[in-house]
Amino acid sequence: MAAPWPGPDSQLRLLNDLVEVTTRDIPSLENVLELIESRISEPCGLLAIAVFTLDPDDGSLRLAAARGAVAANDPMFAGRVFRVAAGAPPVRGGERTAIRLRMGGQTHGVLVLTGTGLDNLLPQVSSGIALQLAATLQVLAAERQHQDAAHATSTIRALFEKGTTAKSVEDAGQLLARATGDAFRTTRAAVHLVGPDGRISYVGGVGLSPEMNDELHRRMIGRLADESPVWRTARETGEPLLMDDTTRAEVRTGGFAHTMGLRSLIAMPLMSGGETVGMAICGDADGPRHWTGRDRTLARQMALEGALIIDGARMRQAEELHVAELTRQAYHDALTGLANRSHLLDRAEHELAVATAGGLRMALLLLDLDGFKRVNDTVGHHAGDALLQAVGHRMQASVRDHDIVARLGGDEFAILLTRNPDASSAVTIAERLHARVCESFAVDDVEIAVGASIGIALFPDDAAGIAALIRGADSAMYQAKRAGGGIKLA
Repeated sequence: MAAPWPGPDSQLRLLNDLVEVTTRDIPSLENVLELIESRISEPCGLLAIAVFTLDPDDGSLRLAAARGAVAANDPMFAGRVFRVAAGAPPVRGGERTAIRLRMGGQTHGVLVLTGTGLDNLLPQVSSGIALQLAATLQVLAAERQHQDAAHATSTIRALFEKGTTAKSVEDAGQLLARATGDAFRTTRAAVHLVGPDGRISYVGGVGLSPEMNDELHRRMIGRLADESPVWRTARETGEPLLMDDTTRAEVRTGGFAHTMGLRSLIAMPLMSGGETVGMAICGDADGPRHWTGRDRTLARQMALEGALIIDGARMRQAEELHVAELTRQAYHDALTGLANRSHLLDRAEHELAVATAGGLRMALLLLDLDGFKRVNDTVGHHAGDALLQAVGHRMQASVRDHDIVARLGGDEFAILLTRNPDASSAVTIAERLHARVCESFAVDDVEIAVGASIGIALFPDDAAGIAALIRGADSAMYQAKRAGGGIKLA
């Protein structure tokens, strides 16, 4: 940096420097202040220089850049320029001068100079500095606005695209928490959903330690959402709640802000069907943060998009559960919950292909209850249904996890044994099943006993295909029944 020129020449040289630097690139405020300081520091006895910008939401002045020590009451002193006409000379007070930074009929900020020789500051230099700073602030504000708009657009688009893939409300909640933190560039974010009873049913966090996540779940799940002042305010207004400093606001001890250690936060209610079904919360833990009108607008957009994503995920989840239930009904017996004939045949074909390819064995057991008609005739069909359910439960508990127990209809059951069973292991399982089925059952306080006939057929020893395997097991079962019950190999 060139050494300061003495007297007026140094100040006039500053105007040329400012024009030169602003025509080359968009300078930062810090660079402009450094340049000003270098040229007027000596002739004006400069002690400090500060630029305050106008908050577009509330009109307050906020420090944008400074060199030297800024006095605590500098913002108040800067505000004095608004008491005089826009074209009036700079406001003087002791060793300070406040200069309005105005361009295009709009005030963009205020420059405050502190120095022992500010009387030496040339009027044309003062005006030139103000014009260049106003132009810099205007360009920087436009650039920042453009970046904010692009960021908001890309965030909403990404949230929408990813939101269409969320298959559950929990997936949507986790996605929304992450998108919320990204949207506002915060260190921590979370989403909670509230059930019909008004209690928090789901919590998902982003940027939290495992311990903090566990603590959040422990403190939040099952709690009434209305216990939180933040929730109540957002629910009642239907609007995002922006807190610059949580230490100066009402938050619940042990709530989200407290547990996540947030010093500033944005809370966005998620609406569905006119009701508040949850909330997205994000914020920073390292100190207060001033939220802007642009932040509020983005929060409204995020809340709207978040509610749509939650709704969409809820519908997809319900549809998936419906399809799963229809599939279960199609492949399972309605009375016992066991696999039905269709499911058994599908699995048998699959296991046959596996066994054929690997040179393995498989076995099919057919079981028919002995004395079941007597139960229906003497105790009633309700008792008969309860007995079939109990038999199915015992059979399921008596086989291996990879074996298939199915009800074929009436009192006839089938057991498909996989994973290379031989005749000996098939008989062992059949004996265990026979023993368990023949134990008495208590149905409606009535003790009921039935017998069982079991036929066994093996692949590939007894049959080369499923149809032949079924015929072999069926023939063996009827042989066992004619013999008075028990077990019979094909």
